[in-house]
This record gives sequence, C-alpha cells and structure tokens, in this order.
Amino acid sequence: MKHKKVYALLLLTFLLAGLFAVPALAAPVDMPPEMAMSAAQNEGQIISGKAIACGIAVGLAAGAGAVAMGIAVAKTNGSIARQPEAAGQIRSTLMLGLVFIETAIIYALLVAILIIFVL
Repeated sequence: MKHKKVYALLLLTFLLAGLFAVPALAAPVDMPPEMAMSAAQNEGQIISGKAIACGIAVGLAAGAGAVAMGIAVAKTNGSIARQPEAAGQIRSTLMLGLVFIETAIIYALLVAILIIFVL
C-alpha cells in the first residue's frame, strides 16, 4: 500500500513536470507590436523553460532511482538475514539490479542534455 502512494506521487510529479515543459516548447503567438517581446527575450524564456524542465526531469529520475535502490537494498538485507547461505548469489543479483536502475537515471540525464543543447 505504501508503494502505491509513492507511485501516485511520482506520476503526479511527472505530469506537473510535463505541464511546466509545454509552455517552453510552444510556438509564438501573433501579438500587437507593443506587447510583443523581442527575439532575445523570447529566446531567453525558451532556454530557461528548457533548463527548468530538464532539471525537474533529472531530479525526478534521480529521486525515483534512489527510492528504488533503497527498496532493493532493504529487501536484499531481509533476504540475506533469512537465508545467510545464499548471501553471495543474492548480493550479485542486487548489484545487477542496481546497475539497471542507475542506467535508467543516466539515460534521463542524457535526454536532458540533448534537450538543452539540440532542441
């Protein structure tokens, strides 16, 4: 039950991050000349929107990864306490799982870097 609350919170956070990212990627609208921003101001807003969205995305990925790693380590410690003779095999499986979790976090960082420098 506790994990469902964490997943619901993460989903809500991802949705809010997407909500904040949409205005940064929106196309400019025709405005009267007196209300229009200069090209430099518009470019600055786009860059700052991208930076905020990427920061939120990487922060969420890192936070979710940290929660997943904490749960995995806790379950592994419980398993080793119940079956000490299988500690080596349990530990090697844990390390493999932690590598996959960390890889997902690194992919999120790479996507954020691509958004900042390519888009």
